[in-house]
Amino acid sequence: MSSYDKAELERRMRGALDTLKHDLTGLRTGRASTSLLDPIQVDVYGANMPLNQVATVTAPEARMLVVSVWDRANAAAVEKAIRSAGLGLNPISEGATIRLPIPDLTEERRKELAKLASQYAEKARVAVRNVRRDGMDSLKKAEKDHEISQDEHKRLADDVQKLTDKVIAEIDAAAVAKEKEILGK
Repeated sequence: MSSYDKAELERRMRGALDTLKHDLTGLRTGRASTSLLDPIQVDVYGANMPLNQVATVTAPEARMLVVSVWDRANAAAVEKAIRSAGLGLNPISEGATIRLPIPDLTEERRKELAKLASQYAEKARVAVRNVRRDGMDSLKKAEKDHEISQDEHKRLADDVQKLTDKVIAEIDAAAVAKEKEILGK
């Protein structure tokens, strides 16, 4: 049978959408969200580790994150990693606890974040179109090798296009929702 696998194409397209959703959760909206610190890597025990493997992050208030470092000796490294992450946060260290007040977003910063959200969405759309191209190529090859008929090729190509359109619409919806959230509309 042909190398065309609709389930595999859908899995890869959904992967691009899932990556986008994960990237978007990391964008600040002026509200404290524990996922804001997900991308932060801390240099501890001679290795780079995700923050969630050396501390617990909570959001006790709408505009405050609290990082509870499990090993007090790592508190300085965690604070340094948060400062250098480029999130515009100013950690207040209290021993093994680090408080992160979430500052109000300036209009300029909101626009930068909205632009970043649309860049993430474009990256996801490109990834989905690449998966579509791979699917179309495998259909062409299958027809050329006489594994499928011309009619079947056309029908399957329509399926791939419908799937592509559906996933891209979901990407657009996620990006628009995040931009509205960031811009406070």
